[in-house]
Amino acid sequence: MTDRTWRGCVVPEHLVYDTDRHVWVRFEGDTVVLGMTDIAQTMGGKVVSISWKRTGKEISRGRSLAVIESAKWVGPFPTPLTGEVVETNARTFEEDILAANRDPYGSGWLVRMRPTRLEEEREALVDAATAYERYKDLIEKEDIRCFRCAD
Repeated sequence: MTDRTWRGCVVPEHLVYDTDRHVWVRFEGDTVVLGMTDIAQTMGGKVVSISWKRTGKEISRGRSLAVIESAKWVGPFPTPLTGEVVETNARTFEEDILAANRDPYGSGWLVRMRPTRLEEEREALVDAATAYERYKDLIEKEDIRCFRCAD
């Protein structure tokens, strides 16, 4: 399995995606780890701050798990699944606010949650091949070239 890349924008094969919200999902046991896609971190620019929802809180699909402020944008980080917030990656972002800009699919993950309506909501998520085709069209239309922040 190789990751798919278009104009520098990476779509890892081992994840699933909510392309409308620009969120990736990784299943880990009974939890999911969520983060912003490479396309999202590029469109938003360098992250300046993040306000997190508290752990233990139940958040409905489409609602905000955090508010992200970047160089170009301020807005919600929406959840593609309904569930309980189990953990945030706040500590990593306190140490390196650019974690999502440097490594959006690794250390720059944002929230871990326990889905409560997975059976009915999973169908809204797409595999990497489908996400790649959708993102390829968006990248061309918006003339996006992904980049990662360097030290």
